[in-house]
Amino acid sequence: MTHKTRTLVPGPHGEIAKQFGGVSLTLEVLRSAAGFYIGTQEDFQPYSRESVEYWPTYEAAEAALEAGPEAWTQRDHP
Repeated sequence: MTHKTRTLVPGPHGEIAKQFGGVSLTLEVLRSAAGFYIGTQEDFQPYSRESVEYWPTYEAAEAALEAGPEAWTQRDHP
């Protein structure tokens, strides 16, 4: 099964990326060995993990991202 590598949502930007890196990057669904998460990337490399949660599927993480900040927990540190 092939998954998209990026989900762009105009508007929401990563708080961790902004606070600790000084950059404004769009929130996306990303993948790691632990599962799918909401984060940011720069130059196609992961930059910050913004969500506390990991989801087992791309679709579940994408649904949380699309539902907005009430559907997932923002991390408060890198």
